[in-house]
Amino acid sequence: MSESDLAKRIANLPPEKREKLLRKLEAEAQAAQRAQAPAVAREPSQPQPLSFAQHRLWFVDRMQPGQGVYNLPVLFSAEGALDVGAFTRSVEALVERHEVLRTVFSEEKGEPVQVVSPTLKVEVPVVDLRGVPEPERAREAERLAREEMLRPFELSRGPLMRVVLLRLGEREYQVVMTLHHIVFDVWSMGVLLRELTELYAARVAGRPAVLPALPMQYGDYARWQREWLRGQVLEEQLAYWKKQLAGLTMLELPVDRPRPAVPSFGGGTHTFVIPRSRVEALQALAKRQGSSLFMVMLAALKVVLARRAGQEDVAVGIPIAGRNRRELEGLIGFFVNMLVMRTDLSGNPTFLEVLRRVKETSLGAYAHQELPLEHLAAELRPEREAGQTPFFRMSFSLQNAPMGAIDVPGLRLRPLKATAGTAKLDLSLYLVEDPDGLQSVWEYSTDLFEAGTIQRMAEHYERVLGQVVEAPDRKVMELEVMEAEERRRVLVEWNGTRVEYPREACIHELFEKQAQRTPESVAVEFEGSGLTYRELNERANQVAHQLRKLG
Repeated sequence: MSESDLAKRIANLPPEKREKLLRKLEAEAQAAQRAQAPAVAREPSQPQPLSFAQHRLWFVDRMQPGQGVYNLPVLFSAEGALDVGAFTRSVEALVERHEVLRTVFSEEKGEPVQVVSPTLKVEVPVVDLRGVPEPERAREAERLAREEMLRPFELSRGPLMRVVLLRLGEREYQVVMTLHHIVFDVWSMGVLLRELTELYAARVAGRPAVLPALPMQYGDYARWQREWLRGQVLEEQLAYWKKQLAGLTMLELPVDRPRPAVPSFGGGTHTFVIPRSRVEALQALAKRQGSSLFMVMLAALKVVLARRAGQEDVAVGIPIAGRNRRELEGLIGFFVNMLVMRTDLSGNPTFLEVLRRVKETSLGAYAHQELPLEHLAAELRPEREAGQTPFFRMSFSLQNAPMGAIDVPGLRLRPLKATAGTAKLDLSLYLVEDPDGLQSVWEYSTDLFEAGTIQRMAEHYERVLGQVVEAPDRKVMELEVMEAEERRRVLVEWNGTRVEYPREACIHELFEKQAQRTPESVAVEFEGSGLTYRELNERANQVAHQLRKLG
């Protein structure tokens, strides 16, 4: 069909359909333009603006310097004949290839900028642990690795990447790499490991490394993002999110301890495995409903959170890679954005209805993923406490199968779990696919939660997953969150308030004795105000005297 024929057919459509079609064509054209937007050439020596995500972390670092909570560790074992010199040169080549790994952050006219160093000398110290007795060696390696993961960076000086080799045996090492989140994200881990292993393999083999040329650098992306996200594009993104988040209520899960004025960011983890058979059944449910495994797992989590918090408005943060341009896929840098997935669970819907609502919200969020959370917070200015992320207190992610062992000449690399003992949010749930099923890692703030509380919440989640597979049309309030023993403990044992008391005494006499025992304890609270036993007793006496005076 020629362009003139297409134009005639569009012109003959009813006005409403014509307007709808034109808006759709315009949106598709804008999306295609965004996907192919070329990076503008620039001088590497010239300072570049920060991306929106980087600006938030820079601001957090200025407000709370010396924190290691935004350090991202990459930990793996190396078994074989490791050539330390070749490994060091490979790390240097990686730093030379990616400008963001040579970047520091300074200020110009009151605004933060990225400054790329022309060169960077890479130090890879080796800590020899072979002299430590065998039973203690692994524990000492774990202690040193955690210490390294938590050591803070200085953004204005750099470098923002550290590498340490822990030598455990003649042919056994642990590689501890730590990078600040402002120059790195989870996607970047895969890029780093792929390129580092290729650079090392090429060096020990005496051949050139086979790596594609980078079409752009992170500084190019940061400037492009600032130039693109304005005008009509910004207005459309903001309009969607303003409507989506209007009147949002923060999730208030019951906690074990009062929220501190200044968070410590201390964290713990609880891990369990959802078996492969259960995962396959959940995947089949997702397929029947035209959704994804991610949506099913998120919907089940929303049910648990709603039941636990007693709320129908449940918002959770979802990390998204933020690499919706082909040129960005091979870059190291901080691209991830957080999307607010808000679900209304009012009306006691069935699980299938909850899944439908989650699917609708997810698709809408994906279509408007370009607006950084930082920009949205600056526009809407939600109320929040110091150190708290806006809009949500829990995050959820489902990751693809982790990278397995990697073989390079004379060496076998195996990624290891890296736990730094920190938590950025109240609660985060990471699901990672592996051959056994889904590894479920619950990361929680130790400021707020006891380990047993998180274990029970994880058990509730697993129980709900089992029920929705069997009966997805059950209503949310009919799903059994607790097992029989836990329900008996909560409803009977913990609710056993019967106490023996002197039955010959009157109630006012018992109250006066309590006021004598605990005069400064709170006796009654209402709408933010409270009275101690002493104050309540004094006021009761005043009322009694007035009543006597009146006869």
